[in-house]
Amino acid sequence: MEFLASKGDYIRYFKRSLLLVLVCVIVLVCTDQDYYSLLGVSKEASSREIRQAFKKLALKLHPDKNQNDPNAHENFLKINRAYEVLKDEDLRKKYDKYGEKGLEDQQQGGRYESWNFYRYDFGIYDDDPEIITLDRGEFDAAVNSGELWFVNFYSPRCSHCHDLAPTWREFAKELDGVIRIGAVNCGDNRMLCRIKGINSYPSLYVFKTGMQPVKYYGDRSKESLKNFAMQYVTSTVTELWAGNFVNAIETSFASGVGWLITFCAERGDCLSYQTRLKLAGMLEGLVNVGWMDCGTQGELCDNLDVSSSTTAYFPPGATINNKEKGGVLFLNSLDAREIYQEVMKHLPDFEIISAASLEDRLAHHRWLLFFQFGEGDKSNVQEFKKLKFLLKDEHIQVGKFDCLSSPTICNKLYVYQPCLAVFKGKGTGDYEIHHGKKILYDIVAFAKESVNSHVITLGPQNFPDKDKEPWLVDFFAPWCPPCRALLPELRKASKHLYGQLKFGTLDCTVHEGLCNMHNIRAYPTTVVFNQSDVHEYEGHHSAEQILEFIEDLRNPSVVSLTPETFAELVQRRKREEIWMVDFYAPWCGPCQALMPEWKKMARMLNGLISVGSVDCQKYYSFCHQESVRGYPEIRLFPQKSNTAHHYYSYNGWHRDAYSLRGWALGYLPQVSVDLTPQSFTEKVLNGKDHWVIDFYAPWCGPCQNFAPEFEMLARAVKGKVKAGKVDCQAYGQTCQTADIRAYPTVKFYPYQGTKKSALGEYIDSRDAKGIADLLNEKLEAMEKKEKRKKSRNKDEL
Repeated sequence: MEFLASKGDYIRYFKRSLLLVLVCVIVLVCTDQDYYSLLGVSKEASSREIRQAFKKLALKLHPDKNQNDPNAHENFLKINRAYEVLKDEDLRKKYDKYGEKGLEDQQQGGRYESWNFYRYDFGIYDDDPEIITLDRGEFDAAVNSGELWFVNFYSPRCSHCHDLAPTWREFAKELDGVIRIGAVNCGDNRMLCRIKGINSYPSLYVFKTGMQPVKYYGDRSKESLKNFAMQYVTSTVTELWAGNFVNAIETSFASGVGWLITFCAERGDCLSYQTRLKLAGMLEGLVNVGWMDCGTQGELCDNLDVSSSTTAYFPPGATINNKEKGGVLFLNSLDAREIYQEVMKHLPDFEIISAASLEDRLAHHRWLLFFQFGEGDKSNVQEFKKLKFLLKDEHIQVGKFDCLSSPTICNKLYVYQPCLAVFKGKGTGDYEIHHGKKILYDIVAFAKESVNSHVITLGPQNFPDKDKEPWLVDFFAPWCPPCRALLPELRKASKHLYGQLKFGTLDCTVHEGLCNMHNIRAYPTTVVFNQSDVHEYEGHHSAEQILEFIEDLRNPSVVSLTPETFAELVQRRKREEIWMVDFYAPWCGPCQALMPEWKKMARMLNGLISVGSVDCQKYYSFCHQESVRGYPEIRLFPQKSNTAHHYYSYNGWHRDAYSLRGWALGYLPQVSVDLTPQSFTEKVLNGKDHWVIDFYAPWCGPCQNFAPEFEMLARAVKGKVKAGKVDCQAYGQTCQTADIRAYPTVKFYPYQGTKKSALGEYIDSRDAKGIADLLNEKLEAMEKKEKRKKSRNKDEL
C-alpha cells in the first residue's frame, strides 16, 4: 500500500487511534490469564508434564463432552491456547518474559481436535516410564551420551504408529536397562524430524555415539525388534574353563572390574544366552560377564561347591579358595533386572574428595563432582556408577564432596543443596553446575559438553561488572525449562567464540540481588556486556542464532537511526538507494519478537537494500511527525522519486526474515530480461553469452515466491551470466521446446562456441546463492577446459 500522508490527516487519525489502542490495552489486561494456572502446572513443568495436564483437561472440558454448556467452546480455546504456547520453547520464553503481549503476532489455539483424538491419539507414550519421550532440546544430548538408543519417530495421526505402540511398550520393558528406548512425536517436533530426514511413520532408528544411525526395516514383532537391537549391544559374554577362570578372577584386582559368572549344571535352571547378553549390556564397563558349563568343567565347579545352576558375582580381588572371605555374592534369581540391581549395590561408591586435597586435585584433572550434605544424603543412585565408564574417553574422573566437612568451600562455589558440577582441570575457578535432569544420559551429555566448552558458573565474586573483556551472561532460574534448553546451545556457541567472548551463567534463585541490580524480570535473559555497552539477546534458543547475534554486534546490519540520520540517510538518500525502516518501541512485545528476524533479514539484504530502525520511545515526537500509528511499523523507501516521503508499508501477516526479504526484493528494479520466443532464439540459443533462464507461469504461487530470489541471482552473476525470464502461459510453445514440465524451472545455457540446445542444463535449486555458486563452478570448469584445449593446440604447432 502507498502512503502520501499529511500532518493534519495524521493528527485526526491519531486521536481516534489512541482511543482504540487504550481500549485494546484494557481488554488485553483484563483477559490475560496465567497459562500455567489454566493447565494446573508449575512454571518448571516439563514438556511431558504439560502434555499430560492438557490431555487430562481436554478429556474433561472438550465441547464434544459438554454439548449443553454454551461456554464449552470458549473454555476449551483457552486451555488449547495455553498448551500451544507452553509446548513451544520459543513461545514459552516470550510468554514468561512479556505475557500475552509478547504473543500478539502469534495465532495459535484457534483450532482443536475431536475428543477421540485426545483420548486415543494424543501423547501415546507419555504414561510409559520405560519409554523416554524426547523433544528437540534434549534429543542430541540423549543419543550422543554414549548409551545405545532405539528411537521411534511417530505421528499421532498414523494408524501404523498406534498399531506398533503395544509392542513398543512390551519391547521397552524387556530391554529396559540394556538399551534406552525413546519416542519422538513428529507432530510436536516437526523441525527435529525434518532435520533427521524422517519422511514416513513410524520410523525406527538405532543411535550410538561414533556410529551412523541405522534404520530398522523388518517386521514389527517384539522378537524381531529385539533381535535387531541386540546386535548393536557390543558387550560380550565370555565362556570360562579351568584354563582361563583363575586368571580372570586374579587379574580383576588390577583392572578393578569384577566378574558375574553363570554356572550351568544339570540341576537347576541356568540363565539363558539372551539373559546373559542383556546383563553384559546392562553392566558394560562395570562388570565382566561370563558363563561356565559344569558338565565339562565338573572338577572346577566341585571345587567351587557349585552343585546346581547358579550365578555369582566375584568382586575385584575375590579369593576363590575362601568365597565368603573374598566377598563372592551368589544370586538365585533368573531375572536380569533383579541380578543387575543386586550387583550394582555391591559396586564401590565414588571416591570422597577431602577439603584439604580438593584444590590440588581439581587443578590437575577434569572432574565431575557430586556435592552432598552428610553421609545420609541420598542424591546418588546406583545407575550413576556407570558414569566412570561412560566418561572415560573424555578423561573425566568422578567423585563426591561432602559440604558438611567444609561449608566454606561450598559457599564459595555457591553450592547450597545437593547437586553436581564439572570442573575443567583449572581448579575451583573454572566450573559449571549441572541444572538439567538428574538422569544418567543428561548428566553424561552435560559433562562431555561442559569440559569441552567455555561456560562457567558466575556469582558476586567473579561477575564481570568492570571487566575490560566482553562477556555473555545468561541470567536464569534452574526451574525454568527454556533456561535449561538454552544452556547446551550456549556451550556450543562458546566453543566458536573462544578467545573473543567469555560465557557465564548466573542463577537468579541464588543471586537474587545481583539479578535485581541488572533489572532481570524474566528467565532466561541473556546479555552481552562490553564495558559500558549492554546488549540483550532476543533470538531463538540456538547456537547458530547466538553466533549471528554476536556477529551483528561486531558488524551491525541494522543502522540505529536518529531524526537527524533519518533525514540524512533516508530522506536525502541517493537516487538509486532503497531503505527499509522499522519504527518500534522497546516495550512492545511484537517489536521484540521482530528484532532478531529484522537483523537476519538485514544480513540477507546486505548490499542490496539498506536497513534501519527508529526507537519511537526515545524519539516519540519524530515518530508522531512521521505518522507512525502503531508498532512495529515497517516501511520501505524505494529508489528516489520526486517525493521524499514516498514509502510502502508492510501489511503482511508473517514477520519472519524470509517473508520480509521476499517483500522487499519485489521493489528492486528488474535486472533480468523478459524474453519472447524471438528474443529467446536470437539472444539465448544463437547468442554468444551464457544465460540462466527462469521458466515460470504468472498464476503459479511458487513462481511468485521464487521471482525475488531469481532477481538476487541475476545480480549475483551480472557480468558473467545473463538472466532471463520466459512466461510459459504466454509462450507455451517455447517452454514445450525447452521440455519444461513444472514451474518454476531454472535452466543454464552456456555458450561453448556453437548454437545452444533448447533443452539447456537443468538446475535443481531454488536458492540464489546456491545457483550462483553452481554457475561459477561450471564457468571455472569451462575456462579450464578451454585453457587445456589451447595448450594442446599450441603443443601440436
